[in-house]
Amino acid sequence: MLNGRPRLHEDLLFHLRTRSAHELWLVIVDASASTRRHRALSDAKGLLAQLFDDAYRQRARLALLTASGSAPKWQVQGLKASSGLRDWLDRLGAGGGTPLLAALSQAGQWLSTRQKRYPAEQQRLLLVTDGRLKEWPGLPMLECPGLLIDIERGPIRLGRAKVMASELEAEYRHIDDV
Repeated sequence: MLNGRPRLHEDLLFHLRTRSAHELWLVIVDASASTRRHRALSDAKGLLAQLFDDAYRQRARLALLTASGSAPKWQVQGLKASSGLRDWLDRLGAGGGTPLLAALSQAGQWLSTRQKRYPAEQQRLLLVTDGRLKEWPGLPMLECPGLLIDIERGPIRLGRAKVMASELEAEYRHIDDV
């Protein structure tokens, strides 16, 4: 070596970078009119704020899909968590119908495409819903582990979110137990 510079190829030292696969957290938020009852969506916002902070600290990527009105809407697709999500969360309101089935279908297609593009990425699903759908003929299977947070509140609970979690093969938790 000459002044620290290698002369021959054998003088080079190679260090393989070890890097764990990125994580992607797919978050689907049911913001239909029924989630306005009994402060369900307000409580979910607190949970989501904590989730966004955790994603930022863990350098996870987020995909965020809201189900309200007549059609689901992507807020973020696979970006690193940022403080801008706080502003979106502050503005999030509930209203309209529950296009949750369409949101799950879109999410499934998006995840499938993303898995082909980033095969080493570890993907997880978080579904926040009160489960108040009139009916669902069949739920699309999402090819990643999932957690359904049930935000149904009030004296009369239908318990549909628990059934939905079972059909999605996702873990189930009520927001009061989180």
